[in-house]
Amino acid sequence: MPAGMYGADPDQLCALGRKLVAQNEEIAQIQSVVMTTLAGTTWQGPARDRFEAEWNDQFDPALNALKDAFTAAGNECSQRAASLTQVMGVVA
Repeated sequence: MPAGMYGADPDQLCALGRKLVAQNEEIAQIQSVVMTTLAGTTWQGPARDRFEAEWNDQFDPALNALKDAFTAAGNECSQRAASLTQVMGVVA
């Protein structure tokens, strides 16, 4: 695409949207593995307390925010792709 022009390929944009939203499954899996493994691990003391506090206060909320961002961006890509397809008169 020449410099100074704006646009997108609707199919590629739609694919990007799907890929972004699909990342939520990967993030949720990480969250599940950490929580399940931690719950099943015999580990007591200040190091565990620190890790759990950091996980609960920082890491898990950050991963939830990342999922929200991927969902929002993915949905926007899909909506823009649909709008472009409609404007271009392309039948999906």
